[in-house]
This record gives sequence, structure tokens and C-alpha cells, in this order.
Amino acid sequence: MRTAVRSVAVVAMAILVAGITLPARAGTSRAAPDAPPAAPAVSAADAAAQAEAQADLTGDITFSVPSGTFQGQVSVGLSTAVSGAQIRYTTNGQPPTASSPLYSAPLRLTATTQLRAQAFVSGAASGEPGTALYIARSINANHDLPLVVVDAYGAGRPGREYVDAATMVFGASAGAATSLSATPAVATRAGVRLRGQSSSTFEKTPYRLEFWDNENDDLDWPVLGMPADSDWVMRGPFTDKALIRDAFVYGLGRDMGIHAPRFAFVEFYLNTDASPLAANDYMGVYMIVETIKNSKDRLDLKQLDEEDTTLPRIQGGYIFKFEWMAAEEPILECTGAASSCWNYLEVEDPSPLNAQQEAWLTQHLQQFHNLLDSPGYADPNTGYPAWIDVPSFINQLIIYELSREMDAYVRSAYFHKDREGKIVAGPLWDYDLSFGVGGFFNNTQTSGWQHQQTRQPMANDWFQTLLRDPAFVNQVRNRWRELRQGLLSNASLNARIDGLATPLTNAAQRNFQRWPNLTSPTIGFFNTPTAPTWQGQVQVMRDWLAQRVSWLDSTSGWGGGTTPPTSPPPTTAPPPTTPPPSTPPPAGRSCTATYSVTSQWTGGFQADVRVTAGSAPISGWTVTWTFGNGQSVSQSWNATVTASGTSVTARNVSYNGSLGAGASTAFGFLGSWNSTNPVPSLTCTAT
Repeated sequence: MRTAVRSVAVVAMAILVAGITLPARAGTSRAAPDAPPAAPAVSAADAAAQAEAQADLTGDITFSVPSGTFQGQVSVGLSTAVSGAQIRYTTNGQPPTASSPLYSAPLRLTATTQLRAQAFVSGAASGEPGTALYIARSINANHDLPLVVVDAYGAGRPGREYVDAATMVFGASAGAATSLSATPAVATRAGVRLRGQSSSTFEKTPYRLEFWDNENDDLDWPVLGMPADSDWVMRGPFTDKALIRDAFVYGLGRDMGIHAPRFAFVEFYLNTDASPLAANDYMGVYMIVETIKNSKDRLDLKQLDEEDTTLPRIQGGYIFKFEWMAAEEPILECTGAASSCWNYLEVEDPSPLNAQQEAWLTQHLQQFHNLLDSPGYADPNTGYPAWIDVPSFINQLIIYELSREMDAYVRSAYFHKDREGKIVAGPLWDYDLSFGVGGFFNNTQTSGWQHQQTRQPMANDWFQTLLRDPAFVNQVRNRWRELRQGLLSNASLNARIDGLATPLTNAAQRNFQRWPNLTSPTIGFFNTPTAPTWQGQVQVMRDWLAQRVSWLDSTSGWGGGTTPPTSPPPTTAPPPTTPPPSTPPPAGRSCTATYSVTSQWTGGFQADVRVTAGSAPISGWTVTWTFGNGQSVSQSWNATVTASGTSVTARNVSYNGSLGAGASTAFGFLGSWNSTNPVPSLTCTAT
């Protein structure tokens, strides 16, 4: 009997969500100003998925007023089809028990409430529990983007652990405003928590959403045209003042054939206090983005269960990533010399990863890594082409170099391997520090190679090794030229920017009223453009991109012919490029170095060092200094930095050692300090 009732409910809900009006239920009571407008039409598949999720959430309880927002108060009646049942309910988020209040008359709600109810027969729970959500608000805002509203029932700002929250998604319809008073397309129990590393310190914070059913298990909802799932990310562009960098890369990547998450732009409200939702809960323009996971509609790999511990099933599927300085368990440990080994390699899926699977994947990646360090690494039959999906690595490389994403190659650098497949580069993730935003590792420059940027220690040199092979470089050049005739033509790039930016025009103005940071030169640790308008910020991105593709088209980039390896295979010792240390530099060769602290915070700082050649050209340089107050270097860029006790030595890297007379270059680093942080005296030696 219950199955038949549920089937009818699902069909009815599907009709309602699809935009067909059903007769009002008897006893419905709602304040007149909150009468929702007709819901915009959605696809039949989405309507069915919404109806299924809604039926799971409401169970065998009928709520006279469906989940939504209200002003003032809302009166909600409860009923059930369970024969001979009484209804008990709670308003504190806990499941009802036999001792919970007994329903006898419509409930008048004045605050944001999670109303949970259960049928009881002879004192025992019967049928499926149900939940409806009502978010109190003091405003009636209209927007031209979809809306996401999260209310944490006064629990305060979410931290790293999930907190219970009412979550609603309001879809936009063409030519009509999106209203907080509308019927939400999604209204669900959910967990919300903080996410991100440096971005989690911003005022405009990113969050992770997990939709829950009545047992706190995953509940799949379709969201704004994206396939139904329970796991989502709210990304709030903040360093990216154009608001579209992530979206630009995700869309471009998918068009190039790289796995990348779907997304939708929304405006976001987050209420963390016990008051009704108000104007000051507006968080600005966000993207709601699919998480990276192994599922049918995301990264569809073979599912690896805990009992899959033998061949062939143990071979996949796996999702793993390099997370420089931020990897979390399970972490795969590389064996071998520290100077030629990976680090910070985290497994994303399966979760949990059992010991046998961890051992197999570690061994597989170690064999591949060792191959790259062998003389025959480029053999077309037994070398890297037998281990990796070469086109995916080429596409990923092009995205990295096109965008100059600050963390390219070493952080949020995803790979995956299916059971019968090779190692594939991707999916794409995290491109807010790109196209001239960021400031570390020369990524604000439109010339030069991102893969040549130096970090200590290096997390992943797979791409750098591949680029030693002329055949691989030639494939990259050919792919670049092909893309420049289509997806990466100047016209296509500009059209993609226009297509993303135009719908944001009004929302961007609201975003920067909320976050007036357009002219701030730095946000957190990162350098950002200072154009005084959002339109100017979009133009900065457009201009940077035009200059970048021009450099990549040049003979210094991918515009030339095939070139020989830039360095010998890894097992061959490179020929000396500088005189032995005991040989003094030729007469007149000299350099100077200046040191400046560009940013400082409790326990840490960022410093830049500028090296200037003397009256004659130099081919290399070494800068040394001694820290006097317990400072130390934690990471560096544009130089190879080593330390012995308090003595620090910085040597040029391959692309910035040669300087003309009077020319200069710069390198930088992050460090730690204790009580004081004075500027040390530097010595520069030319070679």
C-alpha cells in the first residue's frame, strides 16, 4: 500500500515541478505576500529526479505548505496516509520519537524551522518519516541569476565539520526575475562546511554542500540543469574580480575533451544567525559546481569496492591528485632519492582506500615514475605512451600554460585511471589564480613557461620530463596550432568571455557593492588587478589572454618547429654550464642584489630579491645571506634556494641567469620568523 501511495506522490510532484498547476490542498494557509509565482518549466528528467528526492524527504507525511521561505509567520498542517496513526513532530532538527510533541492543530512558525514528523501507530513508528523546511526572511529580493540560500539555524559560520542547514535553490527563467518568494526547485536538508586552503581565509568564503535525506545519508537532487547528485561546492570568486576565470577554464576544458565539472552561476545568501534572512546575508556571485567524484554523471570509472583486492579489479578506478603542501591522507609515498621523487600525492577515490589498493596504486605509479627516469622513457612502444593517455596530458599542459594558473602542475593537479585504462590527466579544478591573477612564480607575466617555475620541494615533475621528448613537444605544437584555428582562436576566446560575462552584468554590480575590493592590489597573499570597474576587470583578463596566446604563437612558444630536447634524459649527467666554483668570473662581471619584505603576518612573511647585473653581461648568479633572528625559507620561486643552518643560498634557474649589462630579474620566497624580521645583508656573485 505504501509503495502505491509513494508512486502517486512522485508522479504528482513531477507534474508540479514541470510547471503544471495542481489544485490546492484543502487547509493550505500561507501569508498572501508569499504566494509563489508559477514555477519555471524544467526537463522531464529533472522533474522526475526532483520528485523522487522530494518524496524521499517528505516520506509518508503531507505538509500543507511545501518547503520554502516566508515572512512574518507560516501555518503548516500535517497529515498522513498511514491508517490509524498519530503524528509526532520536532522543530529542533532531531528525528521524532514516541515522546515528541503530538500534532493536534496547524503549527505557526515564526523562525527558520526544520519541521520533522513521523507517523506512530500504538506508540511505534510507522511508515517513512518526513521533513519540510521553512526559511524565515525579512526581505523580498529579486535577482536575474538563480539563487542559493543556506540557513544554518543560528549555528554560526560553518567550520571544517558539516553543520545541519536548510538549503534551497531557486532557478531562473528567461526574462523573469528570480525571487526569494518563489517555489524553490531544491529544498533539502543538507550539511554545509568550509572548504579550500588559502581561499578559506577570505571573507567571501567557499563552502561544501552535501544534500541529506532523513537518515543523514546522501540525497541526490538535480541542480540548475546539472545531473542529480548530493555533493556540490559553492565557489565564490574573490581574487578573480572578473568572476569568470574558473568558469572559462571548465567550459573550455570540456570543449577540448578534458574532464571538468559542470557549474552554474548563482547569487548566494548565507544566514548564520538566528534572525530571519536579511540583506546583510547576501554573499554575492558564486558558482555552484559539481565535485570531482567517481559516479555515473561525473567521472564515470569502474567502481572499486573494499573487497576488490586482486587482479584485474584492483587496477581501477582511481582518482588521485598532487596537493603541494596540502595533501591529506591517504597519501602515496614515493621511494627513491628525495631529489627525484614525487610528494604530496593524495588519493581522492576510492574512499576508503584499503591497504592492498594503496599498495597496488603506489607500485603502479612508482613503476611509471621510474620509467620516466630511465634512458628509454620516450620509447613509443615501451615508454610513457604505454602508460599514459598522451592526448589528455597534452590538453592539460596547454590549459596550464595558457592560463598560467599559479598552482599548475603541483596543486589541484588531478589524474585518474580506470580499470582497463592508462593514466589520464584531469579533471580540471581550481583556476581562480590564473590569467594574470596570483603574483607568485611569474604567473602575472604573459611570456615564459609556467612549467619552469621552481618550488621547493617539487611535487611533480611528470610534465617536465615529457617535455624533454621532442616527439611529445611536436605533438603539443600541432595540437596548439589545431586549437588556434578553432576553440582557441582570438574570436572564440573573446566570444567565450562575452558569453560568460554578459549574464553577470547586474549581479556583478551587486557583488562589488557587497565586496568593494576592485582597486585592492592584493587579496590575502595574492596580487590582483586594480581596474576600478568590473567591466575593466573583464577587460584585464581579455587583454592578458590576448598577449599570452601571442607569446605562445611566437617562436619562443609553440610557434616554432620541432626542437631537440632542452636537456638530456634524466639518467645522463648534464654538461657543466658554469665554471667551477673556484674559477673567478671574468673581469667586469658583477651583480648586486636587493631584498624587500613585501608582506608579513604572524609567524610568516613574503620577500622579493632583485638581482641586477653590473656593467657587463652575466650568464648566471648566486645570492647568499645569513638570517640573524631565526627566520627560515619554506618555499621559493624563480630561484633554487637551499639553506644550511642560518645561511641561505639562492641560484638562478635556467631561464633567468643570463642578464645583459644593467638588466635585472627577481625571485621570491615565503618564510617564517619569530620575534623580529630584519632585512639581511646580501652578497651577489656573478658567473
